[in-house]
Amino acid sequence: MSDPTTSAPTFAAAEIAPEELAARLAARLCHDFITPASAIVTGLDLLEDPTAKDMRDDAMELISASARKLGDLLQFSRVAFGASSQAESFDTAELERLARGVYAQVRPELDWAIEQQSLPKAAARALMNLAQLAADALPFGGVARVSVEHAPGRLTLIVQGAAPRVRLHAEVAGGIAGAALGDGLAGRWVQAYYLHALVRAAGGTVGAEAVDGSVTFAASLPA
Repeated sequence: MSDPTTSAPTFAAAEIAPEELAARLAARLCHDFITPASAIVTGLDLLEDPTAKDMRDDAMELISASARKLGDLLQFSRVAFGASSQAESFDTAELERLARGVYAQVRPELDWAIEQQSLPKAAARALMNLAQLAADALPFGGVARVSVEHAPGRLTLIVQGAAPRVRLHAEVAGGIAGAALGDGLAGRWVQAYYLHALVRAAGGTVGAEAVDGSVTFAASLPA
């Protein structure tokens, strides 16, 4: 397997104003949260509708499932996009739990192949983003394998997706390479660009590549 942190296509690097990046990232998160939040409201409306008493069980199931999804997304996002802890390292068992919460809502399966017990904060945040981007690249299902490779003073985070059909959108590839948003969807681009900025600020590199039947996202950071 080639190293996508060094073999990714070349894009012209862009410097995005912090306020623009924050606005686009907030919009992306609101988009992710609005669907389960709206479903909860719909379920509550059904419970309050006197003509829909026969749908009470369906409404409760909708509320329950949507609340779990929203909770999973919120907990995941606090680590992936925010400073959810003052600690400088994260327990990998907790990271696995967060990733599985997100993968429970998508078609691909998660193969968590990390044995070490903790990761530095920057690596943990990068890994969560890599895992979610890989899930998005497998819209028709498949398996995403998450692993960590060690070298003296370096950690390489790898999420490799395997499926008959993979999809690495141009705006994702461009964002990971640090390119400005072109004609693609801002919601896809902003997470990839955020990941690029996060890894670069930590002194690392990140890349992605897709070949027939597989897609690989990887980031190399100081240990």
